Amino acid sequence: MRDLDLWIDSMRPRSRCYVSHGHSDHAREHDTIVTTPANARICRSRFERSLAHAKQMALLPARGRPACDFEERNFNEPWEDGRHRLTLFPAGHVLGSAQLLIEGDAGRFVYTGDFKLARSYTCEPPEVKRCDVLLMECTYGRPQYVFPSRDEVEDALVTFATKALEDGVAPVLMAYSLGKAQEAMAILGKAGVPLTVHGAVHAIARCYEESGVRLPPYERYDAVTYDGTRALIWPPSGKRLPKALAGKRSRTAMLSGWALDASAPFRYGVDVCIPLSDHADYAALLRYIELAQPSKVLLNHGWRDFVWRLRRMGIDASYLEANEQLSLFS
Repeated sequence: MRDLDLWIDSMRPRSRCYVSHGHSDHAREHDTIVTTPANARICRSRFERSLAHAKQMALLPARGRPACDFEERNFNEPWEDGRHRLTLFPAGHVLGSAQLLIEGDAGRFVYTGDFKLARSYTCEPPEVKRCDVLLMECTYGRPQYVFPSRDEVEDALVTFATKALEDGVAPVLMAYSLGKAQEAMAILGKAGVPLTVHGAVHAIARCYEESGVRLPPYERYDAVTYDGTRALIWPPSGKRLPKALAGKRSRTAMLSGWALDASAPFRYGVDVCIPLSDHADYAALLRYIELAQPSKVLLNHGWRDFVWRLRRMGIDASYLEANEQLSLFS
């Protein structure tokens, strides 16, 4: 956005960039990052872990990279930037995730980033603001992606873990280390299920606690001491099962909205998939548009055919290509 000297979730290093949340497909290092205090804490932790890993693998010199500066903005505390007024407000995706409202002569523009409208135990409740132009993600923008109720999903998660433990089998829950893992911890902890978590999950859980989120008791995974008698939360990027489970019986579950695909267990190589998602499903995408009442909808990060579904409903919609970002407010 030329007038603002501000990029949005850029994947290339920029002088100044708004970062909606801490997942690696949105959060990269920039000279200055505009974000919420909670997300700044998460990004610092993730960048530091990434830097430490790179040094360990001799991918970077010992002195490493220069640190990012963080321009921290609280939710719903607007600030002026040239001829525009900017506001961050909760996206409900993961802790600290923020949508961006830009107000100016051209009207009201909202960028959602990744969001969900369903309830969460570990991140801020989402908000919807009316706007003239809406740029929204549409990950689950097809009618078959309507998730079960949150109660059903929680019951499925708790049942999986408790049944495995009753059967003397180690329950392994594959969940992204930021967001979904902490939500799974909250759900299982509420049901009294003992928890062990991967080191990456542990690092982000500490960030959550430092930001005031209460999590149940948990232990950091240790290959020597883990004996399979606690539910184990493990990032999908780990691929292989932990060394401590070699020769032991285990049962695996992937936590993902893609669980609604019949092929999901085979695709992820797990016993079951449970549709715990930190994204809006198809019904929630439509509900968001209904509440925001934009005259124009721009889409990214999802199914392109969601455009045609919206147009058939009489909604002026287009899919935003990557090279169009600068033209939004130029």
